[in-house]
Amino acid sequence: MDPITEFMVDHRIPVGPWGMAFFDLITDQFNSFLRLFSRSLNNFLAGLVDLFLLLPPVALALMIAGLAWYLQRSLRLAIGVALGLFFIINQSMWAQTVQTLVLVVTAATASMAIGIPLGIAAAHRPRLYRVMLPVLDLMQTLPTFVYLIPVLTLFGLGNAPGLIVTIIFVLPTPVRLTYLGISSVPTSIIEAGQAFGATRRQLLWKYELPSALPTIMVGLTQSIMLSLSMVVFAALIGAGGLGTEINRALGSRRIDLGIEAGLAIVVLAIVLDRMVHVKTRGGK
Repeated sequence: MDPITEFMVDHRIPVGPWGMAFFDLITDQFNSFLRLFSRSLNNFLAGLVDLFLLLPPVALALMIAGLAWYLQRSLRLAIGVALGLFFIINQSMWAQTVQTLVLVVTAATASMAIGIPLGIAAAHRPRLYRVMLPVLDLMQTLPTFVYLIPVLTLFGLGNAPGLIVTIIFVLPTPVRLTYLGISSVPTSIIEAGQAFGATRRQLLWKYELPSALPTIMVGLTQSIMLSLSMVVFAALIGAGGLGTEINRALGSRRIDLGIEAGLAIVVLAIVLDRMVHVKTRGGK
């Protein structure tokens, strides 16, 4: 090792110890609150799963197919959704699919609920977006496994940390797309609203959001797909569902289990994507 490299290594910046000290401080000061929050969130998610599992699988599958028909007004889509869900039932993956569905829908909903207001605020305040931009870049470029370590330290094992890490992973997408949609509203639309004496709130709700809705709905679609991509990683910190089955298949080299769980994720992704696209077209 040359002298310059040796000097740099001997005087390295203690980023790791600083980070560990920071999380130790948080866990020491807020451990009771964090554990209570984690248990409450775990109980909420488990309650939703249990509620859905009270229904016969075929009945719930038909209800989801009916919802798909209501949104799309397409009998072909409803039949396809029903057949896809019946396939999951046939493969004995229904309980795991319901767990994954609850996790994905909750994560996507929370991400949109947080991301849309942030995106609107960023579009109206360019300085705020410049501050948010490096944070969003960091959240999207940081390796997924890096998220797992601090979340596991703060919240322990279970569905709650799986949900939190999924939200962190997904959140930049609705923020960016909402910002893009609001900032891309034609100036003529804004000027028309101002000419009619619309207030800032009326401009937002009656002019900007309707115009930006297709882009925002793309953010919802992407949030669902990204949430599904996180299920395997979330299973590593105790989140149940199809990700657990895939990790079991990897650990035991069971190709059959991996194929079954993987196909169930594919079916679920297609079902949710088609149902969300209904809203996109409806908003146009």
